[in-house]
Amino acid sequence: MSTSDSPQQAAQEPFLATMRELVHTYQSFSAYSEAFVRQFDLTPAQFDVVATLGNTPGMTMGDIGDKTLITKGTLTGVVDRLEKKGLISREVPPENRRSVVVKLTPTGESLFDQVFPAHIADMKQHFEQLDASELELLRVLLQRLGQAFQTVP
Repeated sequence: MSTSDSPQQAAQEPFLATMRELVHTYQSFSAYSEAFVRQFDLTPAQFDVVATLGNTPGMTMGDIGDKTLITKGTLTGVVDRLEKKGLISREVPPENRRSVVVKLTPTGESLFDQVFPAHIADMKQHFEQLDASELELLRVLLQRLGQAFQTVP
């Protein structure tokens, strides 16, 4: 890891333009996606849980935490609010009473069936601006960049 000698040199780093574009794209994507799911009275975190539980028999809180973009500290509150909305239920399986399985209720399944395909169709129109090889290249590059940030300084 190298450090620049001065603020002027640091400002000339070639990756800065790419970093700005990445941050701008993330902010735009996040705002767009959030506006879409809020039409259905969901927060992005609530949508993430509903989408993760959709088409499954249910998951433990640990599995939901592993498969979503939600921190473990936030997940319990998100699940609590979805339960209050009647979209999910918690069940203790008889074979492991120390575990809790979170499932979509029939109302939650209905919402998933409505919102998830609509969200995917909405996102698809934006991603279709890239062809298959560009999408794959972008995925690989983002994965590589993400791995570079896996270590904490």
